[in-house]
Amino acid sequence: MPIPTYDKFIEPILRYLAEHPEGAPASVVYEAVANVLGVDENGKRELLPSKTQPVYKNRAGWAHDRLKRAGFSSSPRRGYWKLTEAGLTFARNHSQALSEDEVRRLTIVDPAVRLRTASNDVDDEAQRGKDEVIAWATSDDQLEDALTELEEWTAEELLETIGKSSPKFFETLVLDLLHAMGYGATRADLQQVGRSGDGGIDGVIALDRLGLEKVFVQAKRWQNSVGREVVQAFYGALAGRRANKGVLITTSTFTQHAVQFAESIERIVLIDGSRLAELMIEFGVGVSHRVVKVPSIDRDYFEE
Repeated sequence: MPIPTYDKFIEPILRYLAEHPEGAPASVVYEAVANVLGVDENGKRELLPSKTQPVYKNRAGWAHDRLKRAGFSSSPRRGYWKLTEAGLTFARNHSQALSEDEVRRLTIVDPAVRLRTASNDVDDEAQRGKDEVIAWATSDDQLEDALTELEEWTAEELLETIGKSSPKFFETLVLDLLHAMGYGATRADLQQVGRSGDGGIDGVIALDRLGLEKVFVQAKRWQNSVGREVVQAFYGALAGRRANKGVLITTSTFTQHAVQFAESIERIVLIDGSRLAELMIEFGVGVSHRVVKVPSIDRDYFEE
C-alpha cells in the first residue's frame, strides 16, 4: 500500500507519545507509528528522490514538526521526542479519533512560529488568523516560507544525524566543511590530528602550500554548552604552538562567558550548532540541493 501522507502520521505520534509521557527515541516512534499505519517492510525501504532518508521517516518527522509548532511536543535532546504539558492535555481532551478539521489545524504553519518557538495553545480565533494569512499570501511569499521551513527542518536533521556519528567522523566533517568554505588549496592541506597529546587540537589547516600560515581546529560533538574553560584551554594549546588562528566548532552552544572570552582575545572563531548547520546547508556538505525552475516574467523583454 502507498505510504500515507504526513498528516496521517500526526495522530499516531500524538497517541504514542501520550502513552509514553516520559518521551521516547524518535527511532522507536518511527517504527511504532509505521506499524499502526500498516507500512510494510517494502514501504520502509522506499527512499526520498534525494535518496537521503526513508519516506516514512521523513513524513513522521514532518508530522512531529507540526506537533512541535503547535506547542504540543518537543525535542528535549536530539533524537528524542516528548509531549509538552499542553500536548498531554490536548491528548486527554481529545481521547476520540481526531476529526479531519482538527488534523488540518495542526498542518497549517504560522510563519511567525519557528521550530524552537512553541505556542502554548491552538484556538479557533488564532487558527482563523492563520488561515487568512495563508489565503492572502502570494505564491512568492509561500515559496519563501516553504524554503525557510525546509532549511530549518534540514538543520534539525543535520544536528540530530551528527549527534549519532562518532567523534572521529565529526572531526572529518568539520575539515570537509572548512575546505568547502575555501580553506586550504586542496583537501590534503587540511590534516586531521585528534590523538593523545595533541593539546585539544583536532585538525590543522595550511593556508599556504608551504604551511607557513596555519589555522588550528577543535571539534566538540557535545550536547551540553561549551564553557569558557574549554575555550581557554584551546587558547592555551594555540599559544603552545605559537599559533594565532583557531576555529572551535561544536554541535551545541557556547556559554556567554565563552563567547566573551573569545571576543576578548580575537584569535579564536566560535561556531555553534546552529551556525554549523547553516554553513553545511550553504556549502552543500552532507546536504544535497535540488534545482527548481521558478518562472517569472522578463518584463525587460517586452519593453518596446
